[in-house]
Amino acid sequence: MKATLTYLLTAGSLLLLPPAATAQKAGKDLRIAFGSCNRHDLPQPLWDDIARDKPNVWIWLGDNIYGDSDDPAVLKAKYEAEFNNPGYRSLREQGTAIIGTWDDHDYGRNDGDKNYPFKAQNQQLALDFLQEPAGSPRRQQEGMYAAYEYQAGKKKVKVILLDDRYFQDPLTRDAQQVYHPNPTGDVLGEAQWQWLRQQLQHSDADAHIIASGIQFLPQEHRFEKWANFPAARRRFLELLASTQAKGVVLISGDRHIGEVSKVPVPGVPYPVYEVTSSGLTHPATHNTSEPNQYRVSPLVNDKHYALFQFQPKGRKLLLTTSLRGDDGKVFYSEKIQLNPR
Repeated sequence: MKATLTYLLTAGSLLLLPPAATAQKAGKDLRIAFGSCNRHDLPQPLWDDIARDKPNVWIWLGDNIYGDSDDPAVLKAKYEAEFNNPGYRSLREQGTAIIGTWDDHDYGRNDGDKNYPFKAQNQQLALDFLQEPAGSPRRQQEGMYAAYEYQAGKKKVKVILLDDRYFQDPLTRDAQQVYHPNPTGDVLGEAQWQWLRQQLQHSDADAHIIASGIQFLPQEHRFEKWANFPAARRRFLELLASTQAKGVVLISGDRHIGEVSKVPVPGVPYPVYEVTSSGLTHPATHNTSEPNQYRVSPLVNDKHYALFQFQPKGRKLLLTTSLRGDDGKVFYSEKIQLNPR
């Protein structure tokens, strides 16, 4: 797919936005697969299953490698090992477009925040792995955020990738390794917030996938999540309402589990779903009963990935979301009618 540059005139100045991929031309349906938490040195049994689904797009949601190093040579070697994995190479070579963001382990430091000193260096390595062109705006900006557009028949789907690391305020943990919320802390940074508003407010897309490494909606677990930054989480949900973007669906990784969450958001005329897909190579098999008041699916603690299948039906755009494992196993599937009103 050819990338095109998008410009937006704002307050009298020309703002360069990240590249948007051209529309998918083959067929009416659009298939987008995604996953996270992937070690290059562990067995990777899912790539052949993902390839058989023939996704138009694969989205990396973070922890794409377990870099965990300040040394660029270490990260580069791990990225090269993953890039040359035979299964992943086959997916790329069959024509699937590859896009993605990062989370803490590929950022360079476990639970890393805005104070990590090697973030600019490591951003370029992450973009190398994604084969980002040398002249891409993502090479010049601070942060990995980007937007892409794809076609499902006459319907348009926009994918918005957020960077939840580069600008994230610090958190503190107690002796039991439980995070204490930062009531006024931020996740995105003001430049990214303004960019996100523009991506939603000026969008003519019929559906919007918004991606973050850490979970948006769940509030009860003790690990990293947007709920550790309640002001930022509230601002995000209020932004969905104020921009009135159509068909927003959230996706996330990080947790080494899969689940689908669903919440009503004041001012949004449809329920907002979040699909978490995490554990391509090492899921949390011990996690069998984590509370999540918003969960509408089973908790999946096996290796898995997620698949979105967008299908236009007249004026409507239908979405089937599924959490899928090895040998064609489907752990959960749900049909979502976007923009039902």
